[in-house]
Amino acid sequence: MSGRKISISHIGFLTPGNYPDEDPLSGLEQTLQQLQYGEELGFDSAWVRQRHLEPGISSGSAFLAAATQRTSRIQLGTAVIPIGYESPYRLAEDLATVDVLSRGRLNIGVSAGRPLHADLIAPLVFDGDWTSNDFSHDRVLRFADNLRGAHLGDEQTFIKTPFGPIRPRLQPYAKGLIDRIWYGGGSQRSAEWAGRNGFNLLTGNVITGEGTDDFFVAQPRSVETYRAAAGPKRRIALGRVIVPIDSADAATRRRYQDYAAGRNERTLSPQGEKRTLFARDIVGTSDEILERLFADPLLPEVSELRLELPYEFEHEQYRQILHDFVTRIAPELGWSTAPLIAPGGEERR
Repeated sequence: MSGRKISISHIGFLTPGNYPDEDPLSGLEQTLQQLQYGEELGFDSAWVRQRHLEPGISSGSAFLAAATQRTSRIQLGTAVIPIGYESPYRLAEDLATVDVLSRGRLNIGVSAGRPLHADLIAPLVFDGDWTSNDFSHDRVLRFADNLRGAHLGDEQTFIKTPFGPIRPRLQPYAKGLIDRIWYGGGSQRSAEWAGRNGFNLLTGNVITGEGTDDFFVAQPRSVETYRAAAGPKRRIALGRVIVPIDSADAATRRRYQDYAAGRNERTLSPQGEKRTLFARDIVGTSDEILERLFADPLLPEVSELRLELPYEFEHEQYRQILHDFVTRIAPELGWSTAPLIAPGGEERR
């Protein structure tokens, strides 16, 4: 890795979209409001997690379709859709529709492999013996191919429609969406595969320990592997859990610090059979956070940074984190877009 200065030109945030089990509407509505607030603050992109069987966003495409009608500038993204449960064709139709509704603002983050909770969900998704299904990277390639807009059949293949005979292809065709597919790569193998196949790379605070127990050795290696395979034109977005406490009250500060302390043990050694390594959450004042970020060996190597919001916090706490980050921290990292509003909603210009 080089010793370049930090120069972040794109700032995004990732929200968990969590809600009370008995009141999903309130949480989903508040998450839509977070995306609107992020746009007003000047964030370049907003990403949502997709989780199954949890009180959160279970359909990134459905949720972001709503978000296209509540925002106008901010890029929207999924981080990530486990593609194992998805039909590569139907998912392509849904996300192409979202991209058209957003006027070309969609970013698609996907991952491959056997998805979580397969013993519970797979019998509900698939017919017959699902254990022999293909959960490999090839499923992502099939999905991407569907977005390219190629016609089906040969030049003589037409279908009848109310508009007359047409050559069939996936509709709607979302021009440029194929270049906005991101792969959530956590290992050397997946990073190399993503780069070789022309996908952008999402990398965050979780990485596979391969030949090292040090997160900040493993992740730079993964990025180097990706760059060697992808070349200079593909994008890399780095995610970090960052919680500034500057404008939080005393009780909220304690909650943030207790949350981070409860997650610290997992960062001390590799976890599980895959030797998963976790980065520590970055919680503190803006000055303390900036000190940690300036010591991060990955930050000088990327131009896109994604603030990952923790689970289990309240709507106003998310707003405070977003505001403090974009006004106090992001400009010190080289980011230049000016925020539009203060925490209470009053105009800054």
